[in-house]
Amino acid sequence: MITSTHRSFAVEEKAAPGDGIGDGSKVFDASQVAAKRVVAFDMARLAETTGSAISAVLFGALAASGALPLPRAAFEATIRAAGVGVEPSLRAFAAGFDKAAADAASAAAPARAKSAAELKVLPELAATGHPAFDALVDRARTKFPATLHGIVAAGLRRVVDYQDVDYGRHYLDLVAQFLTFERHGDPALTRAAAKHVAVAMAYDDLIRVADLKTRASRFARVRQEVTAKPGQIVYVTEFMHPRMEEVAGTLPARLGRWIEDRPRLFKALDRVVNRGRRVQTGTVRWFVPLYLIGGLKRFRLGTLRHHREVAHRDAWLDLATTVAARDYALAVEIVETRRLVKGYSDTHARGTSKFDKVIGAATRLEGRADAAEWVRRLRQAALADEEGKALDGALATVESFL
Repeated sequence: MITSTHRSFAVEEKAAPGDGIGDGSKVFDASQVAAKRVVAFDMARLAETTGSAISAVLFGALAASGALPLPRAAFEATIRAAGVGVEPSLRAFAAGFDKAAADAASAAAPARAKSAAELKVLPELAATGHPAFDALVDRARTKFPATLHGIVAAGLRRVVDYQDVDYGRHYLDLVAQFLTFERHGDPALTRAAAKHVAVAMAYDDLIRVADLKTRASRFARVRQEVTAKPGQIVYVTEFMHPRMEEVAGTLPARLGRWIEDRPRLFKALDRVVNRGRRVQTGTVRWFVPLYLIGGLKRFRLGTLRHHREVAHRDAWLDLATTVAARDYALAVEIVETRRLVKGYSDTHARGTSKFDKVIGAATRLEGRADAAEWVRRLRQAALADEEGKALDGALATVESFL
């Protein structure tokens, strides 16, 4: 077996309700059993440094392995005969060949995959040169203890990028209210609020999706990932499946409710929009409408979706602040429960349903000495599976002693 040890996260890992990162060492252990010999190293890194594709590095490792009775020159001749990207491919081939030939420990186990938390490098509260944003930075630096500067900086940048500076100011107000409950030691409650309030405020909607898919930085990143040359044209094909629920949520609140209150009209419109589409965002036909939708963020605060998100968010924060005065640990768990809500469309609906169930149980558990522990268990159960079967079982246990 000749393989690369770099990690590309699978859809199942990224779509998991919680931290779904799998253990790559199990795959390596299985390969050691199944193969007579394993040649494994980070081929993606070598491909990047040589400006070529990983297949060329893999080709070099194959040549060095001796698995085929062919000399190195035969492999190189094949690359030259292809006539496409010859020089970068030869560099990558040589790098792969040399690594496999020189590294006697080329089958060393890959490093442990980092957890989701370890993968995130938090920024610091630093000035950017934008006067309005820097004013928020100064306020946050003064208001919050140094141990929270990293998480507050991450949250502040997220919500300002999502909407505007005024939105960032509101974010700081919402998080700062939890500082009054910090007495000593680790400010766990405010830290949790800094993280989850930002996520709640920067929810995924059609406007956000369209904005992200039409940013110049995204096209540049895609070109870099596929190692496109300056003169080459790269098209990105997206799979999009909007529902009428998302469309109505993007409309002004009164208009969105008016459509939702008319089931026949709603169903008729849903038949028009509710179907999968393969969208090439690099073409005028699709870039222009998506770019215009992304530009609607100036009107976002008046949409039906935003009104509902604010109502749901404020009810959650009101509960957390009310409980914090009596049970600090339970308040932390209530704030942490917000991690169940993510994504958009069906994913968002399922997460919100789980969140509401756990919060409902939390209000009934308040007053018990083990209330915080039970809410933590319920949240872990909710993260265990997408269907919510584990959560339903845990809720049944809670009901048995309430």
